[in-house]
Amino acid sequence: MDLGAYRPVLANRDTRDALLLGFLIRVPMWAGAVILTLHVVSSLGRSYGEAGLVTAASTVAVAVSGPWRGRLLDRIGLRRTVGPSLVVQAVCWSIAPWVGYAPLIGFAALAGLFVVPTFSILRQVIIRSVPADQRRTALSLDSSATELSFMAGPAIGVWLATSWDTGWALLVCELTSVAAGFVLWVVNPPLTSGAAEGAPAGDTAGETAGETVGATTGERVAADEPGEAGRAEAIAAGAAVPDDAPRGRAVRGFITLPVAAVYLAAACSTLVLSGTDVGIVAALRSFEATGSIGWVLALWGAGSLIGGLLYGAWHRSFSVFWLLAGLAATTAPVALAAGVPSFAVLITVSGFLCAPTITATVEQLSRQVPERFRGEMMGWHGSAMTAGSAVAAPVAGFAIDHGGWQWGFVVVSALGVLIAAAGLVGSRATRRPGGRSARTARTDSVHGVAAASIDH
Repeated sequence: MDLGAYRPVLANRDTRDALLLGFLIRVPMWAGAVILTLHVVSSLGRSYGEAGLVTAASTVAVAVSGPWRGRLLDRIGLRRTVGPSLVVQAVCWSIAPWVGYAPLIGFAALAGLFVVPTFSILRQVIIRSVPADQRRTALSLDSSATELSFMAGPAIGVWLATSWDTGWALLVCELTSVAAGFVLWVVNPPLTSGAAEGAPAGDTAGETAGETVGATTGERVAADEPGEAGRAEAIAAGAAVPDDAPRGRAVRGFITLPVAAVYLAAACSTLVLSGTDVGIVAALRSFEATGSIGWVLALWGAGSLIGGLLYGAWHRSFSVFWLLAGLAATTAPVALAAGVPSFAVLITVSGFLCAPTITATVEQLSRQVPERFRGEMMGWHGSAMTAGSAVAAPVAGFAIDHGGWQWGFVVVSALGVLIAAAGLVGSRATRRPGGRSARTARTDSVHGVAAASIDH
């Protein structure tokens, strides 16, 4: 482990700016989600269940729009994708705080469909701005910054909603998000290496940038390994697939079985995390310690923050399936807690692999998917994580209702272990009997350097 690995990443201006901008964008985003719930309950006089419907409408819309917005980023660039979103967001959130319950659902859903794809944009900038051997470290920093924003945003949201009228708090918070998106539109960071090397940043079709990258790539996967077999072996070796490599039976040009498996791991990781979130509330209510929910959640987030930083400083990457297995395995023992102190310790330990697991899904996808599909890739990644989170609440809730809070942790952990085991078995099945090929040295398709191993 080498904490000095962060020095060259932070010295990179593009990466540093993306991390700072990401934090400033995400804080009002998390705050707005809390304020929206409190606005429905307090100002509109509705139940928490009805507030959940508003959140669900927005969440479903965001999940549906993810691949679409990502594909637009690939095809028409950042400004032409983000510009219309800013207009729709500004209109929706200027009106939504002052309407009734039913119209609010419609405005929340419409705003979700045209949400600025900030996670996709900023992670593409980070991936593009660093060499392949620094990618995991840079993405770990992004995950850690996300944890910090998640710890700060809801607290700020609660403070605003209790200090101001919730309508004004919602307006200020959401328009702050729009302003942050406008800054992103003005900065217009290059999303691909082709744009960074001279094409108009964010205004060139993704396919053109991808073709430029493919033409300038260093060594390739051997030409006598066509189709799915060659791709599977290249992925198993930890290398990125070049833009011009044959894609076999790929859906939408890049979704192969290995890619779909990583999406499943991403969905399962948020299933475990969101299930844990529900379990924390249920457990502390059972302990008659609801006042401890805030600081226990903060400890969980702090564990994830520390784990993410340590993973970024580690000397190698790990398969997402090993990390998912570890995440699930460390979550199950939380069910053994006998009181608040032991629960706090166990939940902190379970947080250590949260950020590393999410980081690994992004890193592994970035090596498997050609650069010209990276926006849509990130869109599907966000949708997969949203789907996992949506499934978690009813699954964990059913387990808690029928077996107590302990079963909420046990069930989501068991599902995580099963998916991780299936992924590990499947990843080995895609390899050829001979294992890694010694006939060619595989390189990252964008940076032309040896890619870090991601399967151990």
